[in-house]
Order: sequence, then C-alpha cells, then structure tokens
Amino acid sequence: MRVVIAGGHGKIALLLERHLAGRGDTPVGLIRNPEQAATLRAAGATPVVCDLEHADVTEVAAHLDRADAVIFAAGAGPGSGAARKDTVDRGAAALLADAATRAGVHRYLLVSSMGVDDPPAADTDDVWVAYLRAKRAAEDDLRGRDLAWMVLRPGQLTDNEPTGRVTLTRHAGRGAISRADVAHVLAALLDEPRTAGKTLELVDGPTPIAHAVQAAV
Repeated sequence: MRVVIAGGHGKIALLLERHLAGRGDTPVGLIRNPEQAATLRAAGATPVVCDLEHADVTEVAAHLDRADAVIFAAGAGPGSGAARKDTVDRGAAALLADAATRAGVHRYLLVSSMGVDDPPAADTDDVWVAYLRAKRAAEDDLRGRDLAWMVLRPGQLTDNEPTGRVTLTRHAGRGAISRADVAHVLAALLDEPRTAGKTLELVDGPTPIAHAVQAAV
C-alpha cells in the first residue's frame, strides 16, 4: 500500500512511517523543510518537499500519483499563531482533499482532536480556540466530500511506550494516548475499509488495537 502522509516529519507521522515501512508498505511523507528529508529516509519513508500552505492543487495532486490512501497528520505546531492554525489545520487539510479527489485517491484519514465539539470555556487561550475551530472546520469540510474519509480524534498525546491496547469509539471520554499507539491505530484503520465515514475518539484502554478497530465497525 502506498500511503502519502501530510506532515511527514511530525512525531505521529514518523512513527507511522516506520511502522508502515516495517510491514512492507510504501510511506511517502510531505514535508515543508528539505532538511527533514534524511529523518524520513531513516524511518523508511520517501520524502517529498511540498509546502501545503503555498502549493496549489495541481502540485499536490502530482505527489499523490499511485497512492492508495492519504493521511493528514500535519499541524501548525507549538508557537504558531491563530492565523496559521487556520491555514494549516484547516486550509491544508482541505487542499489535500482537493488533491486526493483530483488524483483519484479515495481513502482519506484525518487526524483531528478531541474537544472540537465542545464550546470553549470563557478563559480558553485564543490560539487554542482557533486550533479547535480549524480542526472542526477541517472535519466538516471532509464530511461533505465524496471520499472514503475517516476522522480520528486522539486524546492527550504522550510520548509513552505503546501498549497496543486502546479505547476506540464514538465517545471515548477524556484520556491520554501515546503517539505510537495513534500511529498503530492509523495503520489498522487503513486496513479496514468499513471505517470509512466514521468519526472515532481514541484514548488508552483495555482492548487490543485490532479488536478495537473491528468493534468500531
């Protein structure tokens, strides 16, 4: 399976690329900074330099040639302002969907966030509010498209070792999840076409990943 991952140098993306390559798939990581290419190669991925904030749909679609699926795991990242939350977390996600449609890539997984459905408290930081709104807008945009889309909403992300056991359901409740387990869940979701059209939350839990994915469908 050839899988193109937007945000290819992110922590989840690098773990996913290593996992996919290890099982014989072909991960391709879209990156903004060419200096990150060596890190992707070390993870077993093919790096492609493409700035999703400035590329057009024709350029992005060309990078999706022969892909079986795309995953949006990009984000503006810590220290970015509200404007970049919109241009990356919403705008780049929509651009990738446009490109997937043009390239004939039907499968699209979006890494979103828990909490996007909840109204923010009055004292919530403006940048965090912008982030949640951008993620929700990206979800809403994706749901209106003729793609085999799937939205994954992880809980609080950690760098803990993976447990291989999770809770994956429509409403999981607040909790944490390791980035490594998120990566393994994404790979399992790619293998299960019946997850298309679903929005699922993900936190630590008691259920082996393979069983949790099957239970979710």
